[in-house]
Amino acid sequence: MYDAVVTQYIGWYDDDSVGGLMGALERMIQADPNFVMGKVVSSWFQLGGKSIRRDEKLRKFVDDLVRSALGDSCTSREKQHVKAIRLLAERDIPGACDAWENILVEYPTDILALKLSQASYYDIGYSAQLRDSAARVLRAWKPSMPLYGYLHGMHAFGLVETNFYGQAEKSARKALELNPRDIWATHAVCHVLEMEGKQEEGISFLSNTLQDWSSCNLFAGHCYWHWALYYMEKGDYSAALDIFDSQYKGRKDAFFTDTSSLLFRLNMEGVDVADRWDDTYKMCESDVEERVAVFKDVHLLLSCLGAKQQDSTTKMMESLRSFASEEGTQPAVAKKVGVPICEALVAYDEGDYARAVELMAPVRYRVGSIGGSKAQLDLFHLFLINAAIRSSETRHHQLARALLAERKALKENSPMTDRLMAAAALPV
Repeated sequence: MYDAVVTQYIGWYDDDSVGGLMGALERMIQADPNFVMGKVVSSWFQLGGKSIRRDEKLRKFVDDLVRSALGDSCTSREKQHVKAIRLLAERDIPGACDAWENILVEYPTDILALKLSQASYYDIGYSAQLRDSAARVLRAWKPSMPLYGYLHGMHAFGLVETNFYGQAEKSARKALELNPRDIWATHAVCHVLEMEGKQEEGISFLSNTLQDWSSCNLFAGHCYWHWALYYMEKGDYSAALDIFDSQYKGRKDAFFTDTSSLLFRLNMEGVDVADRWDDTYKMCESDVEERVAVFKDVHLLLSCLGAKQQDSTTKMMESLRSFASEEGTQPAVAKKVGVPICEALVAYDEGDYARAVELMAPVRYRVGSIGGSKAQLDLFHLFLINAAIRSSETRHHQLARALLAERKALKENSPMTDRLMAAAALPV
């Protein structure tokens, strides 16, 4: 069952023959409750949405895992995995990554260590480390080894996040040649085409490969988000809303980071999204007072604001400010970047665009620390530009024009940028 769990997680899909990812995980734990690596994987998934500071059951589970690794029955590699989970639970994400990297130096084919380090680097915005962790182990793998193809997709995503677009696409295409169902590689191609302003190619690529990646149900929703972004860039808002309605509406298992980002972008473009914010809020309302990752927090706040949930907005902001006073990687980011961004979003929602600019502008170059990809974080750059255009301050209008000139220089083919330049009275 362990292999079934890891394989499904790497490939982002559910295999019904073993009960899907969560079903296989449950069966693995039931078969051997003392299996250390089983408890490592289970802890990882639980820590993705909860904190041992608020969940006593989870704290006990992690404590039991740590105790189980104290004796001689565990290998040195297993102990390193347990150490990584302990550090992760203690909110020392870089420390956890170091533990996984130590494993990979000695055991470069440990696909779980690579996957967990990659996911954690993504969570804290360590793009270079995300790229290099995959690059370091590639040569140790043989093409005949199970899951080999996925390494190229992982490497591709690190490359695109560090602006090596040509190399990223080459690596992602190689991964897809080896395994057309590698949705992470598909996703890396999406990022390349997004960053290079190739909207038509992106739409065609996703449409032509739909039968391959749509079966990867654990991540397909995010690729639909990319598809919607291509339409939004072109100004085809109805097509973007159609994707929302067909893929997200009425569901609670979608990534609310995707849905809230999509709706807020549409709102900034002046599109009426009707009651779709209510769907997004329902996806995340149970997490209003649960602080784990700042990237999720800012998107959760967008859902609260969009759905006009004032009480939840207040609770979430109070919880975030409290979180920012605690110890750990994410609380430190919340204090320096998360709280200012969220306060800026609240100001924008209240119509105080000038205050939104004053809060957002000083942290624009630190936004990457909240985690997420460049395509996802572009939301906040667009937010600053829109707030500056709407501000009553002349100096903010000047800032908007300067930011748009910068944006145009980075991505020439961007109809959205052209629309914003027109709104800011700047020649295209």
